[in-house]
Amino acid sequence: MAVSVLPQIKDAPAMNPVERLMAATADDMARVNELILDRAKSHVDMVPELARYLIDSGGKRLRPMLTVAAAQLFGKGNGSAINFAAAVEFMHNATLLHDDVVDESDMRRGKPAARMVWGNKASILVGDFLLGQAFMMMVETRDVDALGVLSTASAVMAEGEVFQLAKTGDLSTTAEDYAEVIRAKTAVLFEAACVVGAMSGGADEAGCKALSLYGLELGNAFQLVDDALDYGGQSGTLGKNVGDDLREGKMTLPVILALESATESEKAIIAAALGNVEATDLEVHQVVAIFNRYDTLKRTLEKAQAHAAAAIEALSSLPDSEMKTILADVVDHSVNRAA
Repeated sequence: MAVSVLPQIKDAPAMNPVERLMAATADDMARVNELILDRAKSHVDMVPELARYLIDSGGKRLRPMLTVAAAQLFGKGNGSAINFAAAVEFMHNATLLHDDVVDESDMRRGKPAARMVWGNKASILVGDFLLGQAFMMMVETRDVDALGVLSTASAVMAEGEVFQLAKTGDLSTTAEDYAEVIRAKTAVLFEAACVVGAMSGGADEAGCKALSLYGLELGNAFQLVDDALDYGGQSGTLGKNVGDDLREGKMTLPVILALESATESEKAIIAAALGNVEATDLEVHQVVAIFNRYDTLKRTLEKAQAHAAAAIEALSSLPDSEMKTILADVVDHSVNRAA
């Protein structure tokens, strides 16, 4: 069983927390991966070709690992965590396919986005196929409550994407608006992944609430870090493909905080680059210089740290275990990647 891996993890200090999570969930994730590949099959050749292109593109599958880990944490599972974890991954990948079309993204995980290979129409339709398969896997568990958690998450995620689209390039966007966007588009799926894992692991109401808050706060922290990393992390040191959020007009927290403090001339520089797909690297550098002037990247990461602390605190009511330690360490690792 996967749980038997846990004692060995203590003897592998070189592994980072995500690698420890991968080791702890390896047996169950092998079953999840097998199910993912099986459910990506179709008699329509383009469907598995496109689906496998994204599925095999190198993501760590953190969300389904959290589902499996949550089930292991409580240890009274009925086996449904495998279906839920695969469903969560399909929901996530469907969102990526749709997002790349909406954002007109050229790259995904270091290679051309699926829409650049097969086109926008195929990307949207295969995303719909993955969502359909996700719900089929949920239904097969016959767990109506868990189905409710994941279906609600799917609807909220769509609302979050629409809300973000409505706020694109809107200089009046507030930090509260942004918090709602990241809660809906990102944190809710982390939350749902953890909750259905806890449910399938036999958690009581208090345990489910603890994992719900853990997932939600981890998701918030994760997205805040991603939004800071789009501008090079805390230092604002730009690297390759940095500034895509700016060119796409996304009102992320670094932008919002800068606009709150900037002079009129600085606001004009930000506004000129925001949503300008032709913005040069120099223009992006100028915007990041403004961010650094007002410490908006640092403040964004401080906000991420606050959410991370809340995620770890959510686990405090649960009995001590190696898996609990790993889950707490994963939070720290997720926010420190921007250092």
